[in-house]
Amino acid sequence: MRASTNSALIRALGVELKVCRLERGLTQEDLAARADLDRPYVTLIEAARKQPTLSVLHRLATALELPLGVFLTRVERRYLDTPENL
Repeated sequence: MRASTNSALIRALGVELKVCRLERGLTQEDLAARADLDRPYVTLIEAARKQPTLSVLHRLATALELPLGVFLTRVERRYLDTPENL
């Protein structure tokens, strides 16, 4: 399977991940530890340079104490609010 070419969606995911992390007062290291991931991987997701699998998204949402559906809804809202999608 090829990676998505929808860069706006990948950016929205990275931004929303960072926003959720900061709302909870977590560092990238904190989030990575909670999700059992490497900190550089979290950095790359936030920078829209990596596309996580569904299982990784679930681990991140759980680490943020958010249901996966709520987290993905936030990502979708951010994506739909980007200037190129208005």
